[in-house]
Amino acid sequence: MTSTTLRVLVVDDESYLADLVATALRYEGFRTAVAGTGAAALARVAEFRPDLIVMDVMLPDGSGFDTTRRLRHGGCEAPVIFLTARDSTEDRIAGLAIGGDDYLTKPFSLEELILRVRAVLRRTAHPARRTKLTFADLEIDDEAHEVRRHGTVVDLTPTEFKLLRLLVAHAGRVLTKRQILEHVWEYDFGGSDAVVQTYISYLRRKIDAYEPALIHTVPRVGYVIRVRDAEPRKAETA
Repeated sequence: MTSTTLRVLVVDDESYLADLVATALRYEGFRTAVAGTGAAALARVAEFRPDLIVMDVMLPDGSGFDTTRRLRHGGCEAPVIFLTARDSTEDRIAGLAIGGDDYLTKPFSLEELILRVRAVLRRTAHPARRTKLTFADLEIDDEAHEVRRHGTVVDLTPTEFKLLRLLVAHAGRVLTKRQILEHVWEYDFGGSDAVVQTYISYLRRKIDAYEPALIHTVPRVGYVIRVRDAEPRKAETA
């Protein structure tokens, strides 16, 4: 899929900035649309069907977080890059927790935004060739973008899917937080390990709802997927 077929919706109440970002993306070959409010974004998503959304956190009719949450509940799975003037780990985690895929702090360069748009699209794109990974009773279907555990479909966000796939592809091998940041996000969000810890905890709630637990913490090292034989299950912290 080439960038000429990809659509990006820019949501920002600062019309000058929204138009600037949209123009830069069009110059790179993307199709673009602009919305200035959360309500306008919801309407535009339905008709424009974007492949990615650039979402300002502060909107006149609510937050970009609230708008994204409504989009996710409405079935929109397009990845979201948040734009915000607030640069705190808590805000970043909050954005990622409700289904965001990246987080860029204002002021930012258009070159960096474009790089992040391309990076997010690469990691959330469905592979052209059907690929399945299995480990224990866990199955990952790349083409269907579907995960099953114990025969039951597990609903994951695009980023959770990417993280789980990385762990399963390296089953039995301990991956550090830095390795996970580099392979899953491609950008390190300022080097915050809290992002990885947060997403590991999300995966545990969904994947390890079944026995045996598969996702394990190796203290002071990182995370690994493996089966621990004949060992009683106990809670693990991220």
